[in-house]
Order: sequence, then structure tokens, then C-alpha cells
Amino acid sequence: MAEEQVGAASEPGPEADAGQTADKSGQGVVAAFGQSLKTLRTRAGMEREEFGRRLGYSASTIASFEQGRRIPPPRAIDRSDEVLDAGGLLKVWKDQLERAQYPAFFQGMAQLEKQAIELLAYDTLVVNGLLQTEEYTRALLNNRRPPLDVETIEQRVTARLARQEIFDRYPAPFLSFVMCESVLRRKFGGRQVWRGQLEQLLLIGQRRNVELQVMPLDCEENTGVDGPFTVITREDGKRFVYAEAQGASVLETDPKPAVLAAARYGIIRSQALTPRESLAFIEKLLGEL
Repeated sequence: MAEEQVGAASEPGPEADAGQTADKSGQGVVAAFGQSLKTLRTRAGMEREEFGRRLGYSASTIASFEQGRRIPPPRAIDRSDEVLDAGGLLKVWKDQLERAQYPAFFQGMAQLEKQAIELLAYDTLVVNGLLQTEEYTRALLNNRRPPLDVETIEQRVTARLARQEIFDRYPAPFLSFVMCESVLRRKFGGRQVWRGQLEQLLLIGQRRNVELQVMPLDCEENTGVDGPFTVITREDGKRFVYAEAQGASVLETDPKPAVLAAARYGIIRSQALTPRESLAFIEKLLGEL
């Protein structure tokens, strides 16, 4: 895998989003941060109850941060640094902790999404993660075998939804999604979950910086025969190609494959339904539920 090191959404309330568990690959980072937090709190002569009150968390949640069982959200890290007069010693962990919430194979891609001025995604199996509802995401993760533990599922749901802040970023990146019709035929989670997912696609597809297209199953030509992939362009003009399968991924940094993938994506777009036709197609599916 050719990979380059490249580099959170607002919470409804501190206790409602008391961080998330780390992916196994990030446990060391999370444990080290927790120990640092505990050391600074103890040095300040502050009990967990008092520290929690000042941050808006319970003592048990503070314990989970210190013991490396939960990743505090960025706002909590900033506030901890202030309350403990840490002089930035806690804030420097934020980027590493953010990466720790993602599976190791996706961490590079997650950083690229935050820097993208253009994202082109072709999907053939499931709805793209940037377009998923919370319920649909949870249904997908519950289908994994061997089963994921509950904490890992909740961590990945939280992390995936946080990525969707890309839609509200300013200046807005250009986002294009082409999905095979088969994606729209798989009702993961049941009828109600799928209804909500189709409604979300319609809403996102109306955004001015988003183009959403469907590749019909009866289309005789489809240049996407090699499977799903994503092309990302950074502000510096450099392009990257990302593809994953069976828990492994490739993040290609060489410019030639990126140029070819972008050209291939352009052909795929020309073969798919137009954005207007695609939204009409999704509305039709929604009406059939």
C-alpha cells in the first residue's frame, strides 16, 4: 500500500457525547493521553467529581477518559487544558486522538477528507459513508462478521457521522457521488431505516455543491467494472485515489493512477443517470416503500 501521512463535529452536550472508544490500533495513544490527563489532574489537587463538574461530565466519564476507555471530544480536551492550566500539553494530543477513533486502514483517508476541495466517489455495495444516516450506519456495522462489540460499533457510528461536517465546510468542496442501482436495492436495517436513508439522499442531492447520480443496472456500459473507489483533490492540487475491500485499503499517492482514476470517474458519470434523473429515480423508490 502506497500511503502518505496526510493531515469533530459539534456535540449536542458534553454528557450526551462523552467521547468514543478507540479502535484497537489507537489504544496506545488513548491510554497515554489518559495517563497524562490523570497526572495533570492529580497535580492540580482536583478530584474527579470537581474536575467533571467544571467540564460538564460525570466522575465516571472522567475515569473512562483517564483509563483510556473513551476518547474525549476536542471541546473537552481544550477545556481540560484550561482547567488544569496545562499550557497546551493536552491540546497537542487532539490530532492523534481524532485519528485513533478510525480503523487503522481508514486514518489516512479521514485526514484527506478534511483537506479536500473535490471528492469523487463511486460506490457499488453500500451507500457512501458521507451519505449514511445514523441508523443505516449502525445496521451495516451490525451485519459485520465476526460481530463487532457494542463499544466499537458506537465509536464507528460517531466517527462516521462526524465526517459529514464536510457538507457544511466553507468554502464548500465539490462533492460528486455515483452509486450503482444495486446500492439502492439493499434495504439494510429494514424498511424504516431504508426510508430514512433514501430521504437523506434526496436532501443531500439538492445541495448546490453536491451531485448525486445513479448507475442503472440495465446500463449496457459501465466503466466502473473494477469496483468502488474515491478520488480526492487537495487545495494544493494533489490528487489521491482510495479504495478498500474486506477491511483493507489502498491510498495511492502517485499522480499517474490519480489522473487515470479521475478520467475513469468522468466516464462513469457520463454513463450514469443525470443528477436530475437520479433524484427522480430515488423519489420513485421512496414512493414504492
